[in-house]
Amino acid sequence: MEIPILKRQEIPFDHPESVNMFQPGPDKPFVATPAAIAEYQHETILACLSVLQQQAKKYAGIDRLQVFKSTEPGKPDLWLIEDGEGGAITALLPSDY
Repeated sequence: MEIPILKRQEIPFDHPESVNMFQPGPDKPFVATPAAIAEYQHETILACLSVLQQQAKKYAGIDRLQVFKSTEPGKPDLWLIEDGEGGAITALLPSDY
């Protein structure tokens, strides 16, 4: 399993909106679109979530949109987005957005 490369987020880590921890729970499910699962498989998506949790812990929060770049030519990026309160953490492809 090859884990895609996490791109640097667009906003600074100390930005007021860089507060997301990417921690699923009863009130914040972790879901993935069928296209993301087909392209990246469950194991890779879970590994990417783990990378984000480590980053969030290191910086005391990260931006709500995180982008992983595949090392395979032509393969789409994988996005993970954390919605606000009452939302979900979603793994998706840019074409799903």
